Parts: sequence; structure tokens; C-alpha cells
Amino acid sequence: MKRSLISLAALALLSACSLAPVYERPAAPVTAAWPQGAAYPPAPVAATAVAAHDVAWREYFADQRLRDVIALALANNRDLRVSALNIEKARAQYGIERAAQIPSVSVSGGQAAQHANGVTGRQYTANINVAYELDFFGKVRSLSEAALQQYLGTEEARRAQQMALVAEVANAWLALQADRERLLLAADTLKSQQLTYELSKRRFEAGATSGLDMHEAQTSVEAARNDMAVFTAQVAADENALVLLVGAPVPAASVPAAMPQAPDVLATVAAVRELPPGVPSEVLARRPDVLAAERTLQAANANIGAARAAFFPSISLTAAAGAASGDLSSLFKAGAGTWSFMPSVRLPIFDGGANRAALGVAQADRDIALARYEKAVQSAFREVADALAQRGTLDERLSSQAALVEAAQKSFRIHQARYSKGSESYLNALVSQRALYAAQQAMITARLAKASNQVALYKVLGGGAQ
Repeated sequence: MKRSLISLAALALLSACSLAPVYERPAAPVTAAWPQGAAYPPAPVAATAVAAHDVAWREYFADQRLRDVIALALANNRDLRVSALNIEKARAQYGIERAAQIPSVSVSGGQAAQHANGVTGRQYTANINVAYELDFFGKVRSLSEAALQQYLGTEEARRAQQMALVAEVANAWLALQADRERLLLAADTLKSQQLTYELSKRRFEAGATSGLDMHEAQTSVEAARNDMAVFTAQVAADENALVLLVGAPVPAASVPAAMPQAPDVLATVAAVRELPPGVPSEVLARRPDVLAAERTLQAANANIGAARAAFFPSISLTAAAGAASGDLSSLFKAGAGTWSFMPSVRLPIFDGGANRAALGVAQADRDIALARYEKAVQSAFREVADALAQRGTLDERLSSQAALVEAAQKSFRIHQARYSKGSESYLNALVSQRALYAAQQAMITARLAKASNQVALYKVLGGGAQ
């Protein structure tokens, strides 16, 4: 018994051997801090501010209608559904590889019949079979570890897909709102220009002015009509894009309508105002897309261990115990017992370089996975830096654009009043009106950029994957 225990302990120690390289997380190929400069003004962050990856999307987005649309997308989006199914597939694959680490047990039974010299002989058998490969050099363990990392990587990929979907739905929802505001602005402008056109037309018919003012007013009417058609089509396209992202019809109550005096949806997209950027090493290490790339690297590292183990002997143990008898009724009686024990050793001697080539493939796969991991880190770093640069300049952009709209409104009112009194031609009023319209459209674009930046910053800092 003592010798048996020692033998089992020795087998356990040998089975614990692994030829896979010791994995260490590669150094991040980015700087230790976010970029600094004119585009990144230092902004104080409240002491109570919470990191993006700790804020659930239901807590981040302020509008309940937007939260409802995001929830609908998470339940119905087909890309996210494929990601979830990929997890199930990887989980099953890991189960297959893990099962190879324990003995397989099966039951077999059969009958063999032979006829010779006018006599028919029969042999009945019933056996329990046990097969097990001694994993002395960690081949099976390495393959199981690779499958585990691939499975965990698919989970991270699904979280990354969810993070991207939350941001895409929010941006599509905001774009629809912005285009509805542009359509409303074009409609108001068309109504105003039609009134001006009717006034200039009456003046022309009365002989008070030349036809120049009337035709110039008509150009503004036709331009506004054109914009109405453009934004009507764009709103329809935005609605179709949102439906595709959600994967189901979007309830009308979940999409805000642009109306005069309506709450400013673009200004209230985020309930959490301050998101601390943190330090790159912590932020990037928690992003699911970066973690997925690292899992792929770890799987490739484990595959090197399996490729190295192929150079060494593999030992398989096969055993069977059961009964055999020439008479079925006597199969399980005393004296019918049988057993067999068949260990086998396979030692590679010459394979034409196949094992060495397989090891080279595994090492190349590891190097490719390393390069992709580093690229994922660099891409994530750039996304955060870009979002921070936008955040640092958007307030100034909004402020200047608001001042421009105010100045354009005053200029238009003055020229419009002078034209109404007949003090000047319609040309000056037309120029100022077009400047006001362009400034108002640009203001909507700037407000959309501000809201989209809040969504982007939440995403790139790791939010939305919960």
C-alpha cells in the first residue's frame, strides 16, 4: 500500500508539470499619463465622482426613454445575441478539453460467434472500460488552459459588444433627436420666409419695390423647402438605423419629439456629470476589449505548452474488467470474471519536422496575439485621449456658438425691421437671415457633439459593460 501511495504521488507530481511559458502581462505600450496640452485643460473632479466602469448604464443616462430603448436593444440586438451564443460554444469547447484530464469510463457488451467443423461457438462479454492519458508533460492541461482562456475571452468580447451597443444606441437616439430639431428649425424658417415673401410680393404688386426683393425672398423660401425635404428624409433614416440597432420596433413613446419649449434632451443625456479619467494602466486594464485581447494572448501562450509536450512520450492507460462466458446465462456467475490492463507508450522519433513546425506555429500565434493585444491597448488609449480632448474644448465651442447665435439674431431683427419700414432693400435682411439660420444649425450640431462626447467618454472609460 505504501508503495502504491508513493507511486500515485509521483504520478501527480509528474502530471503537474507544464511546458507552457510562464505568463506575465506585457508592459503597456503607452505613456503612464493621458496627454496634456491646450486641448486638455485641467478640470477639477469632485471627490465623490465614480469611475465609469463602476457606473451602470441605467445610472448614467438621465432620460428614462433612452434607458428603455437601450434595454430593448440589449434584449433584441442580433450581434449581441451572436456574442452570447459564442460564449456557449466556447464554454462547451472548454468542457471537452477539461474532460480529457480525467479518466473516461464506459460500459461495453458483445457477442462473438464462430462456426467450424459443424460446431458453432459463442462468447459473451460484458466489461467496464477505463482509459486515461497520463499528462506527464502538461499537454492536456495546456489544451484545457487554452480552451479556458478562449472561453473567458468570449465573455469579455460579449461585454465589449454590449459596451459598444449601449453607446451606439445612445448616439443613434441622440442623432434622431438632433435631426428632428433641425427639421423643426427648417420648418420655422420656412414659415418665417413665406411671410416675408408674401410681404415683398404685395409690395411689388403695389409698385412700391422692384421684383428683386420678391425674388430674393423666394430664394429663401425655396432653400427652406429644400432643407425640409432633406431633414425629413434624414429623420426617417435615423429612425430606421435605431430600429436596426435595437432589433425590434421602437415604441413611439421612447423617442422624444422635437417641439417648441420642449426639454433640451441633448443637454440632459447624462445623469453623472463628472467621470474621472483615472490613470491609463488602471482604466485600460479594465476595458473588456483589452481583456479579451489578453485572454487570446494567454490562450496562445498555453498552446505553446501543448506544442512542446508533443516532443515527449505520451503514456495511455487502458483497463477493462468484466465477465466472459460461452453461455449467456453463465455470464455473471462465479469464475466468469476477466480483466485486462494495457498501458501504451508513444515516443516520437521521426515525424518529418511536423512537431517542430507545430511549435513554430504556436509561437507565431503567440507573437501575433501579443501584437494585437498591444494594438488594442494603444487603440483604447487613443480613444480615451480623443474623448478627453473633445471634452476639454466643447464648453468653449458651445459658449462661442451661443454668442454667435445671439449676435446673428440681433442683426437679423435690425435688418428685418429696417426692411419692414422700407429703409433698406431685402438683401441685407436676407444675408443676416441666412447667417442666423446657419448659426442655429451649427448650435444644434455643437449640442449634439457635447452629448455624444458624454456617451463616448463613458464608453471609452469602460462604462456600459455591466
